Amino acid sequence: MSFKDDIDIVIPTIRNLDFLEQWRPFFQPYHLIIIQDGDPSRTVKIPEGFDYELYNRNDINRILGPKSSCISFKDSACRCFGFMVSKKKYIYTIDDDCFVAKDPTGKDINAIDQHLTNVTTPSTPYYFNTLYDPFRPGADFVRGYPFSLREGVPTAISHGLWLNIPDYDAPTQLVKPTERNERYVDAVMTVPKGTLFPMCGMNLCFNRELIGPAMYFGLMGEGQPIGRYDDMWAGWCSKVICDHLGYGVKTGLPYIWHSKASNPFVNLRKEYKGIYWQEDIIPFFQSVQFSEEATTPELCYLELAKQVKEKLSKVDNYFINLANAMAMWIEAWSEMNPPVKAVISANGPAPKK
Repeated sequence: MSFKDDIDIVIPTIRNLDFLEQWRPFFQPYHLIIIQDGDPSRTVKIPEGFDYELYNRNDINRILGPKSSCISFKDSACRCFGFMVSKKKYIYTIDDDCFVAKDPTGKDINAIDQHLTNVTTPSTPYYFNTLYDPFRPGADFVRGYPFSLREGVPTAISHGLWLNIPDYDAPTQLVKPTERNERYVDAVMTVPKGTLFPMCGMNLCFNRELIGPAMYFGLMGEGQPIGRYDDMWAGWCSKVICDHLGYGVKTGLPYIWHSKASNPFVNLRKEYKGIYWQEDIIPFFQSVQFSEEATTPELCYLELAKQVKEKLSKVDNYFINLANAMAMWIEAWSEMNPPVKAVISANGPAPKK
């Protein structure tokens, strides 16, 4: 089955996109949305033969007007603008320092195909299957797995991993500067309901229709007291909303090759407040509850923004600004993506079940 018209690839960048040459066999059939961060007057060179649209800061300001302040500047969090302007069912987002990885047989890994497999097969968040993903070929539900739960739930997020440079925080980078991830684990699993996880945005796919409005990468970068927590924030928010709405999150395959480690001293400057704050942020998300009226990701996210302002503002005033930006993000998303009105046939509306 071809997903050519169902998925956009979103790439944040500050440099020329030569890395696309290695991805050409896998990405060329798809549409790319490139978000240029930093100086909008700089020309980003993109290899020929790709179908793409390119947005810089001037475009974001023009399109969103005053609401553009919710989109981070000089941080990869700017990628979420690409999620907003896309009109496809699925989004795959990747960083520009990530390349094609090889499986243990030496074969190139088609990351986008594996992500699409993950998001188009069910998840099992309510009961852990010890044989990992039971929907993979050659696997099934193990003895003792309740038959009433075997249908699973729709998968909203597919979280891929990385070979070579691990996704470490600055302190871990500093104490393990030469460590590399060389382990290829041939597994996909569902993150259980009620369990948070550290989501990395460098190799990530999601169902935009199910969870897109919750994929806001926060206020990071220039003018903000924190960086490198953009994907973490989106992961925590989207996971509690997936748990509430009954969607699943998968992690594991596919792998990409993360080519270079960022400077740990620069990272520490960006992360240090987040390292302290996360000790309060995690318990906050573990205690989040939504009302029965929160039946869409937009409504859930607005409720979450209110709770962030009420509870996390005690940690730092930054969270007041973040909560306001979260609400502004939903306003901008709703303007760019108005809800589809139900089509009533000539015979009148469909009967209620």
